[in-house]
Amino acid sequence: MRQPLVMGNWKMNGRRSMVESLLKVVMADIGELSGVEVAVCPPYPYVGLVMDRLAAHSTVVCGAQDVSAYADGAYTGEVSAEMARDVGCRFAIIGHSERRTLFGETDAVVAQKFARSLAADLTPVLCVGETSAERDAGRTQEVVLRQLSAVFKECGSGAFERAVVAYEPVWAIGTGRAASPEEAQAVHRFIRDVITRQNAPAAGRLRILYGGSVKAQNARELFGQDDIDGGLIGGASLVGADFVSICRAAGIG
Repeated sequence: MRQPLVMGNWKMNGRRSMVESLLKVVMADIGELSGVEVAVCPPYPYVGLVMDRLAAHSTVVCGAQDVSAYADGAYTGEVSAEMARDVGCRFAIIGHSERRTLFGETDAVVAQKFARSLAADLTPVLCVGETSAERDAGRTQEVVLRQLSAVFKECGSGAFERAVVAYEPVWAIGTGRAASPEEAQAVHRFIRDVITRQNAPAAGRLRILYGGSVKAQNARELFGQDDIDGGLIGGASLVGADFVSICRAAGIG
């Protein structure tokens, strides 16, 4: 039985006041949940504040939105995986579609960041998914296979023994268009099958999240699919009540 995981990706949003008020709602209402792991991924300037507020709240943990492909050194502006772990982050989002499309991260760079996270004892959350054009061309599986294969090439068959995968169709992120539960399940099943061919025990334990316009209204049906183990939540994670409702839906399954 895989424990559901719901992660809130705040992206480049927030000020101290927003962080304080959002965490207050989340911590007050999520404490009653059981069986669901919850993480929030704030912008780096607010990681310390989040860690301070979560110190006495074992139900919610903190994650990083990104890490460097490099270890410590002369890389001005970068944040290493070791630094993120040192300040208390448990997870690191790797290869988010915005990093790939806006900042030109290649599959090889994403795989290097994945490896750095593992080495730093961070749990990498590998984001995979296709664009609208790739979907329309029937290339969803080809794209996802390529993205997974880059990580296997970098890290070997044990790559996903201590990791999470998030399927985030690029055409559904921030657009209000979510994949149907059946569409999402089909890709999640494909992801698990790909990893099974390399490492069946790891594939069975692997949590695969869905990300792409998840809302309180559609979360329960999405999370009820056999291979959807929670969500990577963007916009809805910035509204405390909505995020809590999504977390509850993961607990219901």
